[in-house]
Amino acid sequence: MNIEQTFKDFSNNLTVLNQENIESRFGTITKRLNKDFHGIESNTDNGIYIGSYGRDTAISGISDLDLLFVLPDELYTKYNNREGNKQSQLLQDVKTSLCKTYTQSKVRGDGQVVVIEFTNDYIEVCPAFQENDGSFTYPDSNNGGKWKKTNPTPESSEIINFDKECNNNLINLCRFMRAWKNKSGVKIGGLLIDTLIYNFFISNPDYRTYTFDNYDILVRDFFKYLKDLDDNRSYWYAPGSNQHVYKNNSNFKSKAKKALKNVEEAIEKNTNNTVYEIWRRVFGKSFPYPQTLKESSYNYTVSEEYIEERYPMNISYMLRIDCQVTQAGFRTEFLRLVKFLKKNKELVFLITATDVPKPYKVFWKVKNEGEIARKKDCLRGQIIESNRGTDQRKEKSNFEGAHFVECYIIKDGFCVARDRIDVPISND
Repeated sequence: MNIEQTFKDFSNNLTVLNQENIESRFGTITKRLNKDFHGIESNTDNGIYIGSYGRDTAISGISDLDLLFVLPDELYTKYNNREGNKQSQLLQDVKTSLCKTYTQSKVRGDGQVVVIEFTNDYIEVCPAFQENDGSFTYPDSNNGGKWKKTNPTPESSEIINFDKECNNNLINLCRFMRAWKNKSGVKIGGLLIDTLIYNFFISNPDYRTYTFDNYDILVRDFFKYLKDLDDNRSYWYAPGSNQHVYKNNSNFKSKAKKALKNVEEAIEKNTNNTVYEIWRRVFGKSFPYPQTLKESSYNYTVSEEYIEERYPMNISYMLRIDCQVTQAGFRTEFLRLVKFLKKNKELVFLITATDVPKPYKVFWKVKNEGEIARKKDCLRGQIIESNRGTDQRKEKSNFEGAHFVECYIIKDGFCVARDRIDVPISND
């Protein structure tokens, strides 16, 4: 595999493609709010991109856009002098304004923001008041209401400016790790991703001069950095603002350990055509895979389906699956505790842990790999439902080879959690 060209292509594949649509919506929202709250006609004034798009670390398929809208200073006193949950009242007024424009979309308050829902994505609008130091005060309507502070502008500036010192490696790595998050079901916020990568380059200046032909090593060493972070640390300081960025029970360390194992295998097998499949275990469909090599693989089937093509990705929850293995006359075991399966076992794939609030839908993907699966015309790979009345999937270990099962949780039209388990079946 040509490391340099492949990672250049990977970076290009992650570039946000719908920038015109994003700019159009930004203009529509700011124009509406400027008219109702500032009494002016402008589709740019008082609107600020925040979040990953504001830091230039968003990737293609971004499902949520964060927009901060600056309100007139005098409105703070007006709302703060009201009785009751004044923060909720402010959000309700912003919602009412946006509903004038978005008459066909669902517009709702969500604690600290107003959310405009579209078919494949949504926009979170945070109304705020700018302070003398450049920070912002914004409403939090939860638990009776309170005012909170945020300071996203120096975060964006610090990330973008430091990226120039890092030969564009910082932003590229931030985007790669978002692809990893979506593929591997990593529960981690975008600002935490960017913060950890920023700290990685601060602590390891040699990586700042890396070029695309070193990116396999860069990715490997960042996963090493992630897996070795202190288990007991609960927050980090955001670049530029020094705000606390919390881990919030993220599973990034365990997922990084698994990713590191795959990356090390990919580096070892770089001259083997199967190396692309190994990299795709880490980064998913966005990682390049030459079509001729793909079609010659034992594992390729044109009928394979991908959850990314059916639902927009918004991984924000944790999911852990396992498999109960049973056979008449033998005790039940869990797959994660055994090294290899034998044939003719009854398999029940099930969710062992998740923090996704119900209701939601559960889908599965069963993929058989290798020469035997191809000869049997049983590669599979379609997105399928759980067995009726359950969140489980029943299968059998019919023939030896490498297999895997993925699980997806769909909530409000988005894939919000996913996990994978390998199913190695031996002939012994």
